[in-house]
Amino acid sequence: MSVFPVISVSAAVAILVFLLLKRFTRNTQYRLPPGPKPWPVVGNLPHLGPVPHHSLAALARTYGPLIHLKLGFVDVVVAASASVAAQFLKTHDVNFSSRPPNSGAKYIAYNYKDLVFAPYGPRWRMLRKISSVHLFSAKALDDYRHVRQDEVSVLTRALASGGSKAVNLGQLLNVCTANALGRVMMGRRVFNDSRLGSIDPKADEFKSMVVEVMVLAGVFNIGDFVPALEWLDLQGVASKMKKLHKRFDAFLTEIVEEHKRRSSDEQSDMLSTLLSLKEIDADDDEAKLTDTEIKALLLNMFTAGTDTSSSTVEWALAELIRHPKVLSQVQQELDMVVGKDRLVSELDLAQLPYLQAVVKETFRLHPSTPLSLPRMATESCEINGYHIPKGSTLLVNVWAIARDPQQWSEPLEFRPERFLPGGEKESVDIRGNDFEVIPFGAGRRICAGMSLGLRMVQLMVATLVHAFNWSLPEGLTAENLNMDEAYGLTLQRASPLVVHPRPRLSAHVY
Repeated sequence: MSVFPVISVSAAVAILVFLLLKRFTRNTQYRLPPGPKPWPVVGNLPHLGPVPHHSLAALARTYGPLIHLKLGFVDVVVAASASVAAQFLKTHDVNFSSRPPNSGAKYIAYNYKDLVFAPYGPRWRMLRKISSVHLFSAKALDDYRHVRQDEVSVLTRALASGGSKAVNLGQLLNVCTANALGRVMMGRRVFNDSRLGSIDPKADEFKSMVVEVMVLAGVFNIGDFVPALEWLDLQGVASKMKKLHKRFDAFLTEIVEEHKRRSSDEQSDMLSTLLSLKEIDADDDEAKLTDTEIKALLLNMFTAGTDTSSSTVEWALAELIRHPKVLSQVQQELDMVVGKDRLVSELDLAQLPYLQAVVKETFRLHPSTPLSLPRMATESCEINGYHIPKGSTLLVNVWAIARDPQQWSEPLEFRPERFLPGGEKESVDIRGNDFEVIPFGAGRRICAGMSLGLRMVQLMVATLVHAFNWSLPEGLTAENLNMDEAYGLTLQRASPLVVHPRPRLSAHVY
């Protein structure tokens, strides 16, 4: 009898056993988090729906707080609870400190030359340090306190000059934040003073550009997840991004070139500092700061630092109008601390705990970035007993975490008292250490401008509430005020807040 068939059968059995063992081992050691079954080619992209942070929150109620999706050919994990987010952004923060490739960074943000989307590494650390020291340090914030107060005073005068006429509040807030940033970054206003009925046309164009950035950046572009289809640009996203980039680049190039033409001997703004660093480090290729990187930083500041703050203030005022008892209590606190003969200053904010609680509650219910900017796993790791493959994209559902009924009582209700002494979350802060509410993110990639954003939002909310009483247009009640969200990377209102301001302080204040 020939031994060849016996050897063949033995080999086949051995191979079969090996494959079964390998499969068993893979399933036990490399168990992916649960999630919906993907479709062919596009994977779970159809599951994201028109408002992804809502759809992902619904999926988390079915599959749990850690979900695995397949978007095209990309592994994506979604964190939808405070404990899971903490594991990613605290325990495994270093591993998730880089960004995945995406068309927004490629076509709008100067091909990853900015701070927000730059890969984690020496160049990113250099850009982060420059921003932290020269724009967002405590000293820099204190030095430019008067600028923010000046611009909020301009906004107040503009509102008071209208004789209680209805205003599109978001439009005026956007001009205010852009001009405050402009004076800090380049020593001058970006737009002409706001007066009701005569908004600088450039301001309208700027706001539309920023909103378009946020809308396009919020699109889950098929080309990012199915590389073979990228060249087709099936959704037209890449084409729109390229056109928008040209508009922004022209805007920023004009700012930089005009600034270079001005005498810089007495200038102490951020752009002067960036240009001086460029000259100082011109012979050091490692530290050399290019014009492109300078424009990319300015792009970050103008897009991330304007509409996020103005839209948060818009949400806050909408909530206060819907909750007149809360509004009355904030005004009482302001009247006691500030009085009625002057405007609020930033130095007053520390003495306004209820106002701070209102701002916290607004950030909880209406986080400016409801779905975190994506991060990427540098190496494989394990979270909650599940395998997270190398190269996976991480999304943190900030919006869902802040509405988690296991963490918050009556999570859909606007209740600032929850952050006051005796409240359920009195010790919880929003600066990235308490993961129940992380509107600015957490870890190494936390929003660089968090401190500036908090100051600006608190000052604007305090001033608007202190200086004016507010009413809605005729026929509109607080109960039927539209609180729907618009689609995009940032949490815009679906319909702008149109309101009537009525001065409530001494006439000379305005």
